[in-house]
Amino acid sequence: MPRNQFERMIFALLTVVITVHGYVFYSLYVVNGELLMALHGTNSVLAAIASQGGVYMFGRYLPVWAVVLVEFCLAYGLEVTMGSPCSFKLACRVFDPRTSHPMMLETAVICATVGLMCPAMSFLAALLYYPYYAGFHVMTLLANWLKLVCLNFPFAFFSQLFFIQPLVRTLFKALFRRNGEPHKAKEAA
Repeated sequence: MPRNQFERMIFALLTVVITVHGYVFYSLYVVNGELLMALHGTNSVLAAIASQGGVYMFGRYLPVWAVVLVEFCLAYGLEVTMGSPCSFKLACRVFDPRTSHPMMLETAVICATVGLMCPAMSFLAALLYYPYYAGFHVMTLLANWLKLVCLNFPFAFFSQLFFIQPLVRTLFKALFRRNGEPHKAKEAA
């Protein structure tokens, strides 16, 4: 686990890099893939995105790399300012870090992070991908936000708990080897 601000920033960076790519893939291929292919008469999602001129965002079509960059910046800023600090505080309200098993505390932090970040990022996505060409209405924005939360939350929960966070923790441990930790692991074995 990160022990100082620099390590927290690197941990958040690793998390967001993996997460944003996963969510862009999930959104384009899993949620909207068949619709995109049907609308453009193509056999692949990439061909459908190319034929429409990119991914609809901000009321215009942008290339996929621009979508990833925008979502990365928003997610990283949100993770550093709200997600990580608040999720750790929420988890510590239930589990004492000094006495609780580390796996229980880590699981509580992951669950709290998903509970905070999924609605927040879904709201930002509802704003980014809003169909501005049809005019703006608050009720449409709220309906789109609720739809995105319902679509994203199960994916966010299970991918973070079982894939993304274990991978990030493994990468983080490889980057920040602590003196004595490998020795302790050998003693336990």
